[in-house]
Amino acid sequence: MAKTAPRLSPEETQRVIATAWDDTPPFRKVLVQHGIGHGELVALLKRELTPAAYKLWVSRTKAAKAPPSKGTWPHGR
Repeated sequence: MAKTAPRLSPEETQRVIATAWDDTPPFRKVLVQHGIGHGELVALLKRELTPAAYKLWVSRTKAAKAPPSKGTWPHGR
């Protein structure tokens, strides 16, 4: 079940969006500064951003994640 986007004032919404765009990856910083979790942030950005801007933000967050570590023999597979 998707989280609902929090109802914020326009000024608070702009600060959250700016924080999400500035930080890589954005989720931890937004949670600490604004108290908005991952699902709520995604719902807020889907509601507030244009579809193209949201897709760009998603691609930035996926690129910002650390690459998965591959296990090598003999330590893992």
